[in-house]
Amino acid sequence: MTTKALAKFTAELCYEKLSAHSIEMAKKCLLDWLGIAIRGSQEKPVRIIHDVILQGDAPQANIFGNLPAKKAGALNVAFINSAASHSLDFDDLHNPSIIHPACVVVSPALAVCEAEHKSGKQLIAAICAGYEASGRVGEAVIPESYFFWHTTGTAGTIAAGAAAANALGLDAQQTLMCYGSAGTQAAGLWEFLKEGAMSKPLHTGKASYSGVLSAYLSQKGFTAASEILEGENGFCRAMVKEPHLEKLTESMSTDKLKIDINSFKPYACCKHAHAALYAIQELRKAHSLQPKDIAKIKLYVNDITNYLINNPQPQTPYGGKFSIQYCSAAMLKFGEVGIAQFTEECIHNPELTDLMQHIEVIRDEAMEQLHAADASKLASRVEIQLHNGQTLTMQVDYPKGDPENPLTWEELCAKFMSLAVPVYGEAKALRLQNWVASLEQCNDVAQALDACLKEE
Repeated sequence: MTTKALAKFTAELCYEKLSAHSIEMAKKCLLDWLGIAIRGSQEKPVRIIHDVILQGDAPQANIFGNLPAKKAGALNVAFINSAASHSLDFDDLHNPSIIHPACVVVSPALAVCEAEHKSGKQLIAAICAGYEASGRVGEAVIPESYFFWHTTGTAGTIAAGAAAANALGLDAQQTLMCYGSAGTQAAGLWEFLKEGAMSKPLHTGKASYSGVLSAYLSQKGFTAASEILEGENGFCRAMVKEPHLEKLTESMSTDKLKIDINSFKPYACCKHAHAALYAIQELRKAHSLQPKDIAKIKLYVNDITNYLINNPQPQTPYGGKFSIQYCSAAMLKFGEVGIAQFTEECIHNPELTDLMQHIEVIRDEAMEQLHAADASKLASRVEIQLHNGQTLTMQVDYPKGDPENPLTWEELCAKFMSLAVPVYGEAKALRLQNWVASLEQCNDVAQALDACLKEE
């Protein structure tokens, strides 16, 4: 039974079994998630979700960011923090499964660990367990399901259940039932992208809520399908006609966990644009390029990139995050693609809209074959034709942030502080950063966070 084997593995994953690298990666994932959740709490979709969800709730865990309510129950905190951490499209990605793990793993793991007064070591293990489920379940249905289903919402629901179950200390059988309840709630469709609507953080918030709900139900003896992943009417076959079921359990070992090959984002937009953006950023620096120098840009991309973010006329700042044309033009003009580049003023900037007309996106067989051969390569090739007749070309297989070209702890700290300080101030942000750095020494997550978040 495939589901049973994966549930047993994630249930029994504990701090003592983890490598030093896995522990370091869990802390990196937590820090990255935390900064994004804090800054993401300021976004309009998150404020709406916050106000709707909290209609009478017992305070158990911290809601990050400056929102009216500071604490709530674990289920609703997982929902709100998860939505916040996915609202900027600045969160991490496990390339082979095309899933953003932190928003659907750290959110439920931290909410449960806070509510149940668990230790930092238990939080680290729960994060690793959730990442393992997210990567394996995602890989079982990718790439076929991605043309309809948002993997972070679908596979992410099961990942959230795995993280919450581990944080609660559920045994293998209870975790199996948790998987069953989580899998039957999985959802998240891409249709919203056409209008740049607010659905994406709703997907992750609901996934995290469903995962925590499933774990607590299982703890009380609630039963569910025991073959939710491989079953004839289960998750994987509902997502794709011929799922890759072997991905669920192959080479399953603590020697190399899915969290070990996680990617982090230096750009606040869809990860499928990052290879092209890194190439443009490097070429811009090397040749001091400005928009006025550009005659034409050709972007050679794989099938999913072409399908998902080939959008020459985004109408909203959020839609701009899913337009490789807009992101490329912004990189050429500003030299970076951060939160500041996704405003109404920027999205309608005449210089950018004009430059976008000179950007051609080409579905390229070579890029598609690279991805087909190695799912971790979300590669793109950029060709920039200048008015002076010169042509600049660069192919990027692994942009900055991928395991082969990683963001260091120091770089992630700088990203965290840039996101957290405007909301919390420097002292509170630094306390949170230091807490994450020494997480394994924390005996009570709830007490430690209360100390970090105390008012000056």
